[in-house]
Amino acid sequence: QVQLVESGGGKVQPGGSLRLSCAASGTILNINAMGWYRQAPENQRELVALITRDGSRNFADFVKDRFTISRDYAKNTVYLQMNSLKPEDTAVYYCNALVQTSAYRLATNYWGQGTQVTVSS
Repeated sequence: QVQLVESGGGKVQPGGSLRLSCAASGTILNINAMGWYRQAPENQRELVALITRDGSRNFADFVKDRFTISRDYAKNTVYLQMNSLKPEDTAVYYCNALVQTSAYRLATNYWGQGTQVTVSS
């Protein structure tokens, strides 16, 4: 099994910054991609940013030029640096990882428990 543990959420004023971290542990052969999703009340979960095994990055349009994603391959950890935060960024942020646990199994999606980000004055 694979566990994803997130940290770094909290409350910040508009225009402020937060850095989220997510560490993967357990039986890991390869991590094909790691990323962040978010879900605000009464909204569907949506992609925020994703980084693949080869370092390719994808961002949702609403966070481009404000958020960056990076990965520490040795620590199986992904980071989301969030700058210029807006009230509409308020949501629960979930870490996601596409993990292959065995050479005989396909990669599987795993989710963290979520961390609350609140942007408010």
